[in-house]
Amino acid sequence: MTDDKLLRIEDLVMYFHTANGEVQAVDGVTFDLGYKEAIVILGESGCGKSSLAKAILRLLPRNVGTYTGKVYLDGAELMGMGDEEFRQNIRWMKMSLVPQAAMNSLNPVLRVGDQVAEPMTVHMGVDKPTALKSAHKMFEHVGVPAEFMSRYAFELSGGMRQRVAIAMSLVTAPSLVILDEPTSALDVLTQANIFNVLKRIKQELEVSYILITHDIATSSELADRVAVMYAGQIVEVSDATRFFRSPLHPYSQKLMASVPRLHGDKELEFITGQPPSLMGLPPGCRFAPRCPRRFENCAQDPPVVDSGGIQVRCWLYV
Repeated sequence: MTDDKLLRIEDLVMYFHTANGEVQAVDGVTFDLGYKEAIVILGESGCGKSSLAKAILRLLPRNVGTYTGKVYLDGAELMGMGDEEFRQNIRWMKMSLVPQAAMNSLNPVLRVGDQVAEPMTVHMGVDKPTALKSAHKMFEHVGVPAEFMSRYAFELSGGMRQRVAIAMSLVTAPSLVILDEPTSALDVLTQANIFNVLKRIKQELEVSYILITHDIATSSELADRVAVMYAGQIVEVSDATRFFRSPLHPYSQKLMASVPRLHGDKELEFITGQPPSLMGLPPGCRFAPRCPRRFENCAQDPPVVDSGGIQVRCWLYV
């Protein structure tokens, strides 16, 4: 399969088995991503965003039950690939992850320079001196002083640790980086600095991003396209400019209405109720119990409709 898309995901499903029942964390997700493009996955906590990242990278928990669908990267189908081949040739080589909470992802007893160099020695067979030179260049890219390479994670600020995690994800020159809430634990000024780094790297290294977040305001800085996730499903995929101006799905509209604006008086709105448990999903449209525009059709599962180039899962547009 060859086309103009770097990544194409078709009907991706990942369910977990638990003592209390099956968790439908990722349920039939479909979207694509172009070269040098950034797509933002928006949604409330618990909607399956981080599980989607794990499903794409095949970082599967031990209790995974169902794991099906199609994932194409640069034209190659990945789901039929063996685990060892995927680990050696895909994960960290062609797509990598910047996880939540960089302090938890960095080894406290290794110097951060050695940790950034490690993916090159493990996956590319590069000798350590050469890998350290590449790590040094990557530190420059993300704005970390060279002398910090000899420090440990606990000696760095939260913003610097996050930059180190970004450098580690980029050192093998992958074409796709998945960023899972990369600035959630940082102050507003540090968040802005990190996003400036990400935007610059996107242009300089020609990398594509999947940014997973619930922060609409900061995500607009990086997004070319937006996908909104609710209860394990993608409910809207849109061009970023159109989405931030006029989202279509009622859930997307409520999310945007909850964001304060710098100019003009605007009464902030909220979404009543709570997202459904992924172990006890309602029949039909999963947002219907909280939706102010629900009607009788919402008792059935809505199809995905193309509305002027925007894919939306809602009966209002059928």
